[in-house]
Amino acid sequence: MSNIDRVLRWARSSSLWYCSLPGSCCGDEVFHAFGSRYDLERFGAVSQMDPGQADLLMVSGVVTMKAAPHLRALYKSMLEPRYVISVGSCANSGGAFGPNFSYSVLPGVHTIIPVDVYVPGCPPRPEAIMNGLIALQEKIFGYQARYQT
Repeated sequence: MSNIDRVLRWARSSSLWYCSLPGSCCGDEVFHAFGSRYDLERFGAVSQMDPGQADLLMVSGVVTMKAAPHLRALYKSMLEPRYVISVGSCANSGGAFGPNFSYSVLPGVHTIIPVDVYVPGCPPRPEAIMNGLIALQEKIFGYQARYQT
């Protein structure tokens, strides 16, 4: 890896502009993680309302079949390279509202868009969301996963 590649990877991993799709109880935890107590902006994550300016999509909560095409269109309108963090068990696998219980809930966001980092929990703590953001930064920069066995 050349020095220019290192600088570009460092710049990409240290300036993630995110567009958040908060839903259900996980949305509250995402807002709390970006609040003053945990302040994820110190890691370079800046909120963007326009998905055309964002390179990170944070999906949290239940995603229904009706919202799936809109989520995919939002993902495709984002900048390249684009990253996705799935927050909470509802976004990861459908959670308590999954396909075993409801026909209208996706069995996971990964069925319509590629997911880079999964943050487990129902709802996940802000520390878990912070760890997910750090794991994404490490993945972008090219580090090996810390918890890989």
